[in-house]
Amino acid sequence: MAGKMRAMVFHGVNDVHLTEVPVPTAGVGEAVVKVTLTTICGTDVHIAKGEWPVEPGRILGHEPVGIVHDIGPGLVGYHVGQRVLVGAITPCGTCFYCLKGQYSQCAGYDGHWVPGGGWRLGNSIDGCQAEYVRVPYAQANLTPIPDGLSDEAVVLLSDIASTGFSASEKANVTIGDTVAVFAQGPIGLCAAIGARLKGAGLVIVVDSIPERLAMAKRLGADVALNFKEQDVVSEIRRLTNGRGVDVAIEALGTPQTFGNALKSIRPGGTVSSLGIYSKTLEIAPADYVGGLGDQCIVNTLCPGGKERMRSLMSLVQHHRIDLTPLLTHRFSLDRIEEAYGLFGRQEDAVLKVGA
Repeated sequence: MAGKMRAMVFHGVNDVHLTEVPVPTAGVGEAVVKVTLTTICGTDVHIAKGEWPVEPGRILGHEPVGIVHDIGPGLVGYHVGQRVLVGAITPCGTCFYCLKGQYSQCAGYDGHWVPGGGWRLGNSIDGCQAEYVRVPYAQANLTPIPDGLSDEAVVLLSDIASTGFSASEKANVTIGDTVAVFAQGPIGLCAAIGARLKGAGLVIVVDSIPERLAMAKRLGADVALNFKEQDVVSEIRRLTNGRGVDVAIEALGTPQTFGNALKSIRPGGTVSSLGIYSKTLEIAPADYVGGLGDQCIVNTLCPGGKERMRSLMSLVQHHRIDLTPLLTHRFSLDRIEEAYGLFGRQEDAVLKVGA
């Protein structure tokens, strides 16, 4: 496959811009997908700021919807022209971690694990903020999109919904549990939705941006707390008869939100962490009773694989979830640098940007 394409490329810290690069080709077991919709993720902003290391020259982005453009040798069951969703996590299906069911930590066929594991797109290989993207291990990572579902309806399933929902899955939220979600960005909003899907009886959300708190209530949260207006830990204690919540989900990645999540759980409770911490994370001894309280801290990287994507699309198809309100802004690829500016500065009540 010959030719050039436009792509958003990381050239160095605070140097990310649209660049002309070669169109990728499909190798053995791979596919090339023509991207019809992708997004900007908070992780992309971390990369641009130098808070998560990637090689200069890397194309960013890991949430693609598109159309199969080229199929490599050995890939079966797909055809050119087919609409597909590609997971942000692309497990190989055969390494030690995949065979343990830990797809997000995939080490690939060669068994060489790198930070981020199965998160390859925009991390250890070129991503999808481009006209075309090469998908590794495509047999395990291309999910056909059912007829009638728009790109906008499914694009957020690739990463933020899968990640957000996984917080309650990893914490074993059960029917009737009380869950607090700290930070109501896109992943935090999805974490609140996920708590509902898992059967939580009371979902409390915490943020300081009124529009995000309003969105959380719109999407089903029961109580929305503004940490700039009240002591949210004390209020969470009051709402739970002094016990604390069964599960607190940390969805931002700051020491402050982690500390408040830890202070909010009951004895025997769980902190479920989704954040990428770009600053030193220290736990104050006064906030952590450790084994004396049977408390648990878990963390989760977005689950991957085509069956995960298929199951999430089923939730959309059968009207259990609607994530389109989170896609607040839309830019063409030509304007993706402008989109990065808006998203990075968190202007105009932005939640998620499509490109």
